[in-house]
Amino acid sequence: MSFLTLTNVSKFYGDTQAVSSFNLSVEKGEFISLLGPSGCGKTTTLQMIAGFESVSGGRIELDGRDITHAKPNTRGLGIVFQTYALFPHMTVEQNVAFGLEMRKIPAAERRDKVAQALALVHLEKHGKRYPREMSGGQRQRVALARALVIQPPVLLLDEPLSNLDAKLREEMQFELRDIQRKVGTTTIMVTHDQSEAMSISDRVVVMEAGHVTQVDRPLSVYEHPANRFISTFVGKANLLEGSVLRHAGDHADIGAGGMTLTLEAADSGLRSGAQVLLGLRPEKIKCVAAGKGRCDGQVSQRFFLGSQWMYSIVTPLGELTVLIANDGADMLEPGQNVGIDWNDHNLRLVSANRTTAASAAEVA
Repeated sequence: MSFLTLTNVSKFYGDTQAVSSFNLSVEKGEFISLLGPSGCGKTTTLQMIAGFESVSGGRIELDGRDITHAKPNTRGLGIVFQTYALFPHMTVEQNVAFGLEMRKIPAAERRDKVAQALALVHLEKHGKRYPREMSGGQRQRVALARALVIQPPVLLLDEPLSNLDAKLREEMQFELRDIQRKVGTTTIMVTHDQSEAMSISDRVVVMEAGHVTQVDRPLSVYEHPANRFISTFVGKANLLEGSVLRHAGDHADIGAGGMTLTLEAADSGLRSGAQVLLGLRPEKIKCVAAGKGRCDGQVSQRFFLGSQWMYSIVTPLGELTVLIANDGADMLEPGQNVGIDWNDHNLRLVSANRTTAASAAEVA
């Protein structure tokens, strides 16, 4: 039996449905990220789990207990808000101890638990400071310690790193995952940052317009996106429109841009003449000498990304985005003719539908 289960959970604001039939089963100790663009319903879902938003329909169960309509303070969940919500007039120790005081924990036990929580987030020497005297990363750690000190069954994180600069954000996401692994707390994080969700989650729940569109391990979401939206929202993708020329065995020949593309696909539903959409990740494309690839193209633009070069290359298939590792080799020049190549197994069949809601079976 799953530790936390959401069954057909929905949320209406008047006639507007913010979350539609949300289904998810979370195992104890899992780290789950709710990923999607602004307005997709991910924060509303988190707030329904926390009890801050009422549930219009469906059921939420925690460790076998129905908490659908339970008050927030009876759920015992740990929450880290986007703004951290620290008390400015309290020291770090007092902030972390606040939840314990509300639970009438004896003073001696409180001190021990606070000390352990601060050590966990590497702030044991900063207990007497006030939040205003600390950096953004340190305040984030204080908020995390305050949420964890009560030993919650589930930790809810609402965009916890969004207020940090890029470098600190990257450092903190790995530290956050390390802390979560140490304590083993079941964690659900809301984020719109794809790299953040992909790098530290056990599973990712991709949402669009209030619907769950895919639930899977990060690698599977990236390599096998369920639809057009996920292909372009999670990472970059070149989308190629084509039609099936023939399908035999585990391969299909696809006509696109006057070329024949080979797709590894055992899907017997592919029929000759069917219109299909193919996805090809930019980093899976290789640039070779002109005349040596599947087709030739001309570099129209280039962008330096530090560890990579990103090129726009005009080809018979359309303008393709290509990512090449910055390994010290000569860069491509705008106007230069190059060959374009890739491995057949890197070409993906993508659902042309923008939204493909996941079934209950897929989210278990």
